[in-house]
Amino acid sequence: MADKRIDSETGVETVGHEWDGIEELNNPLPRWWLWTFYACIAFAIGYVVVYPAIPLLDKGTEGIWGWTSRGQLAAEMKKEEDRKAPILAALAARPVEELPRDAELMRTAVAGGRAAFKVNCVQCHGAGAAGSKGFPNLNDDDWLWGGDLKSIETTLIHGIRQPGDDQTRFSQMPAFGRDGILDSTQIQYLVSHVRSISGQEQTGPSAQRGSTIFAEQCASCHGPDGKGNRAFGAPDLTDAIWLYGGSRADITQTITNSRFGVMPAWGQKLDAGTIKMLAAYVHSLGGGEDFVEAAAQPAAEVNEQP
Repeated sequence: MADKRIDSETGVETVGHEWDGIEELNNPLPRWWLWTFYACIAFAIGYVVVYPAIPLLDKGTEGIWGWTSRGQLAAEMKKEEDRKAPILAALAARPVEELPRDAELMRTAVAGGRAAFKVNCVQCHGAGAAGSKGFPNLNDDDWLWGGDLKSIETTLIHGIRQPGDDQTRFSQMPAFGRDGILDSTQIQYLVSHVRSISGQEQTGPSAQRGSTIFAEQCASCHGPDGKGNRAFGAPDLTDAIWLYGGSRADITQTITNSRFGVMPAWGQKLDAGTIKMLAAYVHSLGGGEDFVEAAAQPAAEVNEQP
């Protein structure tokens, strides 16, 4: 440029522009910086040649080494599957109710079930399996269909009210209010009775009237004492555990409109070994029951519904 000149103080040529009397000297870049820059260029070219780097329409360039992060992940997953294969085979070959006879296999099943639970079940039952309103607590000892290993396994396989599974457990409570079976006054009598047998209210005239209605409408499933019947999936109404709430408003809602919770049939999604691990883990949480041959019913739904 025409404005370039040699600086009289340093003897270095200027770059040819100035601002407010300040001019920039045209000093060469440091050698170490230049060589580092050139090395980065060479490394980038080598990386593009060797590794996947350039995105295309449906994939990226693969590089001459053929390495990809997806391939590495697939190899690691295959290695993990091969490691677990003998354990899953051993679990699949043994009836779930016999797992406690092999302490080591049972410990392995519980550990594997804990991991599977975090992936598949925490969304409804919570990280600690304590559940929430409408989602059963798996830590207590209240079970609708049975809490032994076989019953829990059957629940996991076939689910509750799972469309498309002809072995799913399906219990049906009438919607006494919505279907016009009882009027609102009768429902309140019935609520008083249920709350009295569960220890939440004193037995009074309203509860006594509700007792008569209970005997006519509810005892056939829940039993004359309200302790439930697993053959019908009818919950125990005398304890303090409520899936949908035990307040007067909650019980009124349940009797009026009924409840129909749904649990997926995991047998359609998980392998037999994983289901047995889940059954072992849920059974280990504190409420698991001993296996009784006569109690091995078609399905087992955890917890209760008033």
